[in-house]
This record gives sequence, structure tokens and C-alpha cells, in this order.
Amino acid sequence: MPSRSDDPVAAALERAAALIVDDIHLLAAANPVVLIDGRSGAGKTTLARMLVERWPIAGRVQLVALDSIYPGWGGLRDGVERALDGILRPHGRGYLGEWRRWDWQSGTEAETHAVDPALGVLIEGSGILTPATAAIADVRVWVESSEIGRKARALARDGDAYRPHWDRWAQQESDHIVRDDPRALATRVIEVP
Repeated sequence: MPSRSDDPVAAALERAAALIVDDIHLLAAANPVVLIDGRSGAGKTTLARMLVERWPIAGRVQLVALDSIYPGWGGLRDGVERALDGILRPHGRGYLGEWRRWDWQSGTEAETHAVDPALGVLIEGSGILTPATAAIADVRVWVESSEIGRKARALARDGDAYRPHWDRWAQQESDHIVRDDPRALATRVIEVP
């Protein structure tokens, strides 16, 4: 069985997590906002989980995955707007934020979750890095990876539930890249094989 150090994706994400933890620590903020963007299968979720485990500030970090907010397969842009209005803007003003989980099975909104402005928040998901969100975030990460690797990882993770939607979702991601240029908005770009 190969070790994590033999896995180039895991090694790249480990290095990235260490760099981002340093970025967060240098902020000297009690409640930083960290955004992780990238195309599907790039490694955003794994990186976010690593950061939660290594969070360098006293107290916990609130992790929000946009996969829990997007309103369906055509909802990339709407999910980002929901995160901006419900989480990021209130958090930046010191107010309690909230978001509603999207129930993918029923195709409707489900329970509401609160976001405490006194704690840090980490939002990961395709589309999250826009000019509006970048203006609010302290650490902005773009995860870059080739389509071949991304697609293999995403379909291995989500399988047949995702396969029929890959092209539709990839087009929304492409539109986001053209419209928002998230790589240029990032404070840190991570390359994942």
C-alpha cells in the first residue's frame, strides 16, 4: 500500500495546507474568512478538511461546503450568491449569518445553519471566488488541476450520480472562470497533479 507521501495529489495538498495555515496564522485575526475555489475534483474538499484539522487559531472554524448550498445542478452562480448574502456579508459586519442546506434528493431547501461572526469561516466550492467575495475574504485560494485528473477523482467520488451532469457543471465552472477570473483574485494558487 503506497504511503500518502507516494501519492502526488496527497503530497501537493499537504504542502498547500501547510502554506495556507501559515497564511491564516500571519493574519493575526480571531475570525478570518478563507475561500477555496477550483473546478470539480481539484481537491478543494480534501484541502478544506485538512485546514479544519490544522486550524491555527483558538476556537473552531466553521466549514461550509457549497455542495450543501447549490440549488441543484444548474445552481453554481446562485449558490455563490446565497453564500455571499447569507454568510460572508453578515460575517464581515459582525452579524450572525445563515445558510439553508439544499436537499439534492427532494430538490428543495432543507434545514438552516447559523454562522457565528466571532469564529473563522472556511467556504469551499466551485465558483466561490468572485470580485464580491474576494473583497470580504482574508485568504483566497485557487486550486488548479488538469481535467483528466479532476474528472477521474470527481467521478470516483460521486460516480453515476454526477456522471450525467459533468458537462453541464463544467460549463458553469468555465463561465465563472471567464466572468470572475478567480485565479487572479487568489492570494494563493495551489497546483494539484
